[in-house]
Amino acid sequence: MRIIPAIDIIDGKCVRLTKGDYATKKIYNENPVEVAKEFEDSGIEYLHLVDLDGAKSQHIVNYKVLQEIAAKTNLKIDFGGGLKSDEDLRIAFDNGASQITGGSIAVKNPEVFTGWLTEYGSDKIILGADCINRKIATHGWLETSEVEVIDFIIKYEKLGIKNTICTDVAKDGMLQGASVELYQEILSKSGVNLIASGGVANIDDLIRLKEIGCEGTILGKAIYENRISLKQLENFIIK
Repeated sequence: MRIIPAIDIIDGKCVRLTKGDYATKKIYNENPVEVAKEFEDSGIEYLHLVDLDGAKSQHIVNYKVLQEIAAKTNLKIDFGGGLKSDEDLRIAFDNGASQITGGSIAVKNPEVFTGWLTEYGSDKIILGADCINRKIATHGWLETSEVEVIDFIIKYEKLGIKNTICTDVAKDGMLQGASVELYQEILSKSGVNLIASGGVANIDDLIRLKEIGCEGTILGKAIYENRISLKQLENFIIK
């Protein structure tokens, strides 16, 4: 199972929110590049970089942070947040993204999203299936749709999606464990590479997610709040 630390960006700084609420913003580092380098030094190969300003503005904003991290590390970066147009995607890939995640766009404008899938291929495009009470959340989790999360994933799997990030928003930033039952159900009903996100509090959570068959796990606050050390992650990766 891949370990994928998250760096969330507001005003060019590394922050974390709780349950996606912008009012709960906590700054962990003024320099996201420093954080990314620490991850790489611990043997981590992947990074989930989220442009929270972009998610709110509905267009890419913090691409210079992406560019700098890509230039100064060898991390494979999955970039998301506010990607709504072909131009947003071009900017993301031109500035060093290995993959992009589209969530709101896949709900609001499926023709554009499926066009990206056709143009760039399923290895480059990740489906963001973030949910609140099993309904897909959009626009930086500020809105909730009526689309059921598993139906959403199965629909896009049929259209060619291989990789899906699923965040249970109620768990995000709470450090109370991941949505294991939801992930087990997704894995039993689809064949996607499932990347779990939200709620991871300790190494036992990672072990459990690996056991049920998640292809990757994104974690953020557990690292920033020292619930999981980089050394522990390094040992987990080696094993």
